[in-house]
Amino acid sequence: MALGFLSRLKEGLSRSTQKLTGGLTAAFTKRTLDDAALEDLEELLLGADLGPQAASSIVENFRRSKFGKDVTDGEIKEALAEQIAAILAPVAVPLVLNPAHRPHVILVVGVNGNGKTTTIGKLALQYRQQGLRPMLVAGDTFRAAAVEQLQVWGERTGAKVIAGPPNADAAGLAFDAMRQASAEGADVLLIDTAGRLHTKTALMDELAKIIRVMRKHDATAPHSVLLVLDATTGHNALEQVRVFKELVNITGLIVTKLDGSARGGIVVALAEDFGLPVHAVGVGEQAGDLRPFSAIDFARGLVGS
Repeated sequence: MALGFLSRLKEGLSRSTQKLTGGLTAAFTKRTLDDAALEDLEELLLGADLGPQAASSIVENFRRSKFGKDVTDGEIKEALAEQIAAILAPVAVPLVLNPAHRPHVILVVGVNGNGKTTTIGKLALQYRQQGLRPMLVAGDTFRAAAVEQLQVWGERTGAKVIAGPPNADAAGLAFDAMRQASAEGADVLLIDTAGRLHTKTALMDELAKIIRVMRKHDATAPHSVLLVLDATTGHNALEQVRVFKELVNITGLIVTKLDGSARGGIVVALAEDFGLPVHAVGVGEQAGDLRPFSAIDFARGLVGS
């Protein structure tokens, strides 16, 4: 990650860092790591949204390596950053387009308000800057604002946006877009979708239909299915992953709005609970604020080390 983004990541995680390290400083200024201290540490980790699995795993590692020793908050932070990075390393996987598929079809799913449309726009701009030809599909046909927002990104990036009338059939739109993208030599096709979780059955049916219809054009599509999560929702993000995993075969996650959240620890819980690739994280509104996920940078940013 570039230095500019590193500083923005640390700044974006500052609320999460304060939530975690404020308690560490108070509890571990100079203390023997006994059972009571480990219990306090586990409570701090749970309070910082790291989740029970990760918290338990980290505490057991401390028990094996430092039990009975005098520790400072600085030593705890350094060891904590290493352990968090170790949990995150297996899921820090870049989103790589497969050149064998032209276009590489990316289906973007998630609850309304999580930042799907903005994420698509940012990805399109990044692909354009790499010299690729992105095409966008306004598949959330129930929200006029989502269609308009995607069209703005299309103008900004010079990418064609395929849109239909209000409440148009999203599956038919995706199919038409795939034909156009193939005919026009697009490298990547980014498809927005509706995210109405309160009508889970309708959403399941719609996503299944989109995929079924797309496969009439390309049996291998979609080549990536990205679930966009909003960090400010905390543990609701875990439930969203569970629900969407039932609906579609999620291939990777993008976590947005870390800059507005004190719940950045949820990324650790996601890694521990699901092991899904985390392709990118967002710490602001600018296109450059969405970057590939780095385990060590994120871990150090989270603990402020």
